Amino acid sequence: MAKKTIVVEQYASAARRPDVQRQTLIGLGLNKIRRTRELEDTPSVRGMVNAIPHLVRIIETRG
Repeated sequence: MAKKTIVVEQYASAARRPDVQRQTLIGLGLNKIRRTRELEDTPSVRGMVNAIPHLVRIIETRG
């Protein structure tokens, strides 16, 4: 059985944002605009994405 994943893209800069938001981006594996990552769809990952909706967007859900 394949695991559910989401594809997350960073679309805004972390410049002039609180350090906590920058660290959340790094935790997701993002740190540059237009970079994408395919991540496992877990509550912790969703919580990280929901904490910085002004910086990232979910572009695809797989599984």
